[in-house]
Amino acid sequence: MKGKKITACLLAVLTIAVSVSGRVMALTPEELAAPSAVLMEASTGKVLFEKNAHEQRPSASITKVMTLLLVMEALDSGKIALDDMVAASEHASSMGGSDIWLEPGETMSVDDLLKATVIASANDAAVALAEHVAGSEESFVQQMNQKAAGLGMADTVFKNCNGLDEEGHLTSAYDVALMSRALIAHEDIFRYTQTWMDELRGGKTQLVNTNKLLKSYSGITGLKTGTTGQAGSCMAATAERDGMSLVAVVLGCATTQDRFSAAASLLDYGFSNWALASPALPLAELVPVRVEQGMQSSVATEAQELEGVVVPKGREGEVECRVSLEESVTAPVEQGQTVGRITYALDGELLGETPVTAKAAVEELTFSSAFGRLFQALVSL
Repeated sequence: MKGKKITACLLAVLTIAVSVSGRVMALTPEELAAPSAVLMEASTGKVLFEKNAHEQRPSASITKVMTLLLVMEALDSGKIALDDMVAASEHASSMGGSDIWLEPGETMSVDDLLKATVIASANDAAVALAEHVAGSEESFVQQMNQKAAGLGMADTVFKNCNGLDEEGHLTSAYDVALMSRALIAHEDIFRYTQTWMDELRGGKTQLVNTNKLLKSYSGITGLKTGTTGQAGSCMAATAERDGMSLVAVVLGCATTQDRFSAAASLLDYGFSNWALASPALPLAELVPVRVEQGMQSSVATEAQELEGVVVPKGREGEVECRVSLEESVTAPVEQGQTVGRITYALDGELLGETPVTAKAAVEELTFSSAFGRLFQALVSL
């Protein structure tokens, strides 16, 4: 970009996260009781902590995060509905491990199957949902892998929809965080992930949530646990405090207690050390840009507010804002055309940026338009 007008300013930012413990909390990879882990801020995708984040590992029933994501998308699109009745296939009924003992031909609503999948981590319910969405588990798994590619989950290969151990069925802590972040964007999922107990079959089948942090961690919102012989004890945990949402992923823990304590430690670390801040838009710096060869000599500018940036606690007022505008643009100018940008940084690290755009269109000045202007001026004399 040539001929830019550059203005630097320090912004007062609105902090919407507060310290949990009132002190800076340290956490080293060696201290965390998990071979692989990631802590991610959900709204921005910023990684706040990582340990062997891209190491490919089995993830057991955390696989169901992707299954649930595709089911929620199918619900949002109207492809399926919560009151759809689903008949369990022989294949769905044959699943082992955690299940709700679906009988072949037994019917259950999508809503109840979601309860079973989320709360009790039921493998048979997950397969029944997959078949309802895609016709077969095989077709559904293809959709899972396509969605994974679209989310940038480069470490992941899905072979089934429920996470039972299978050769080549692998993911990573980072990829689990990506799909967990995508799932919680569908807020209806919290109706299930925040439910401690429920029931099916008119009370004959009791469901108790496998996520024990629901009873012990302030602000917990979900998400999914998983345990198999190959994967060990795994968890994707989500929590929100004062507007900041975190995703903590731990894979391969030795015990169930280790996974809960490791996930809680990650969340504590995040809430203690980081804040989500919303920089104010520098309206005074959004001045008009000169237009060459246009019907108007300048065009007004505008920009959207940055939704939020993650900063270390105590440094919320140190975010640097830099507004860069083109010195001039040549007509024709389209409404919404980029004419500059606003960048937000701290210690030289780019936290985010937004484009500055033309507020209106400006037509090119032609001979006929110039003659028309002259004629109108003469008539008005």
